[in-house]
Amino acid sequence: MEIILKYFDDFTPEQLNQFEALDAVYREWNEKINVISRKDIDALYEKHVLHSLSIATIANFPTGMQVLDLGTGGGFPGIPLAIFFPDVHFHLADSIGKKIKVVEAVVAALNLKNVTFQHTRAEEIKNRKFDVVVSRAVAPLADLMRWSKPVLKKSPQNNDGVPSGLICLKGGDLAQEISESGYRPKKVDIYKLFPEESFKDKYILSVK
Repeated sequence: MEIILKYFDDFTPEQLNQFEALDAVYREWNEKINVISRKDIDALYEKHVLHSLSIATIANFPTGMQVLDLGTGGGFPGIPLAIFFPDVHFHLADSIGKKIKVVEAVVAALNLKNVTFQHTRAEEIKNRKFDVVVSRAVAPLADLMRWSKPVLKKSPQNNDGVPSGLICLKGGDLAQEISESGYRPKKVDIYKLFPEESFKDKYILSVK
């Protein structure tokens, strides 16, 4: 938890309680359903929570915004972002049912009122549109954009400073993946935001 407070310090008591509760809830559920690797559970706040919150350093989601977390796994980046932005609605989707079961338990334990969840593939989400899609290391950029486009609202032309499109967390050498996607995403080096060893070669990509 200390590593979160090293980089962020403007939390309400409720947000602090929710962040602190993550450790016990994920440890309990990880014993039943392995959604976080055994070696990473001890680094939950750095490798999962802080990593997710890197998105909050480049995107200030306004009140009422609708965000889809595509392929949320055990709830990242959606759950940390939902705690950080309590007035923004997050919809967490994953094709693996047991992962959504963990998400459901975490949402209930933290009493997160701004989170819904769905056991589904991205291409099966119908009749819903979102302002932003977020994702973490789920698939190549080309696939993420293909899945995101049908569920994204058309962003207004004068939306300077308001997040829109796809924001995803990626690692490694991304040159080929970006080239093959046909897109030119904005790329932010997370290590420059949070100079911790685990964030070397980790990036935020955003495509509008």
